[in-house]
Amino acid sequence: MIKHGSLRLRLFILILTPLVLLAVLLGLWRFMIAQKTAQELFDDSLLSAGLAISRDVAISGGDALSPTTRSLIRDASGGEIFYHVTGPGGIYVTGYAYPPASSTPSIQDAYEPFFFEALYREEPVRVLKMTERVTLENLIGDATVTVWQRMADRNAFANELSIRAGILMGILLATLAFVVWFGVARGLRPLLDLQDAIDLRSPDDLSEIKRPVPVEVQGVVKTLNRLFGQVENSINAHQVFISEAAHQLRNPAAAVQSMAEALQDAKTDGDREKRISELVAAAKNSATVAEQLLSLERLRQPTHQDQMAEIDFRSVVEEACTEMGVHILAKGIEFDVTMPETTVMVSGDRVFLIEALKNLLDNAVKHGGTKLSRISVEMDGEGEYLNLTVADDGAGLSPEQSEAAFSRFSQLEYSEGSGLGLSIVSAVAQRHGGTVSINRVERGASVTLELPIAH
Repeated sequence: MIKHGSLRLRLFILILTPLVLLAVLLGLWRFMIAQKTAQELFDDSLLSAGLAISRDVAISGGDALSPTTRSLIRDASGGEIFYHVTGPGGIYVTGYAYPPASSTPSIQDAYEPFFFEALYREEPVRVLKMTERVTLENLIGDATVTVWQRMADRNAFANELSIRAGILMGILLATLAFVVWFGVARGLRPLLDLQDAIDLRSPDDLSEIKRPVPVEVQGVVKTLNRLFGQVENSINAHQVFISEAAHQLRNPAAAVQSMAEALQDAKTDGDREKRISELVAAAKNSATVAEQLLSLERLRQPTHQDQMAEIDFRSVVEEACTEMGVHILAKGIEFDVTMPETTVMVSGDRVFLIEALKNLLDNAVKHGGTKLSRISVEMDGEGEYLNLTVADDGAGLSPEQSEAAFSRFSQLEYSEGSGLGLSIVSAVAQRHGGTVSINRVERGASVTLELPIAH
């Protein structure tokens, strides 16, 4: 949902999630610090209370604490303080009768303050026990002061610190979320402006987007401009193709119409038979032009993988030469085909490959001229590429004429062809990762189709 949903929401979550995780970790750290801080503060208060009690007992000569001292201890400790004082020889001096005792004996110096935790009246308490050398009247000895405080008071203080920190962090997170949400919206404003600008365009406007955009969006704009350019080129190519196709089909159609009208005016049977033959030839020529135009348009479409298959190219040559050989031999032209005995595999579209070879042969027949007497097909399948060469002894074709020969609707001299044959061969070669070239020969024409061999 996030992957295909709102970009604003996605950025908001991506930015805020690590911040929330960091806030949780900081909250846990802050809670532990609060616990430690409360422990240290209350231990210091216990130590201060113990020292105050010890001094007050010594000054008063063993009497109970003064009300002033008790009030100061209670106010400074953040909770009720319990105490127990014994004089030299363990004689009870003042305080609560039964102080809590440590379950483990202290191994430190007897005159060092000793902190421990215990139970007092079934309630956890924190205890400080300290011993000092004192003089009570004429008696000199050790006095022990024990002070303790409920753990609940300490925990309440620590929890209060944690809650305050949590509230502060929550307010900061809420503020940050608000800022991030509207900050992302502000940052995405150029994208929305770009969208609005594109929406205002007419369907026919494929010009480049030239409005300034942030660096992060420049790649998207460049891609859109490239796509607009490709679409515009494709539309222009289609328009040119339609215009040229209409022009090329107009002449054969007009010829068929005029011959059909002339057939109606035939006065003799011989004249009628002649005009019928001319009409059939014109109709065939018109159908050939239409078929070649459709082939060119199909070759403009992208290649799909399911159209490509492993093919023995010898079968392609055999099928194309079988079909065209009948027409070539019927014109009294010698026709030779040479192929290797081993399999030569290519990856391609069988229909297009056959059509390319047929166009090579048809081009040789139509443009060979009156001197044409022989057409040969030779296939070489050694190495990484196969070479298929169609040669004839006709009017001739040189490599310098390649650009005009492979252009659509282009003819080097007038003939009954449409000027599409070699351009179709070139398009088929490019579609299959190969090339087509005109060879330099002393007589006639020689065209080689080169295709990669499938291993």
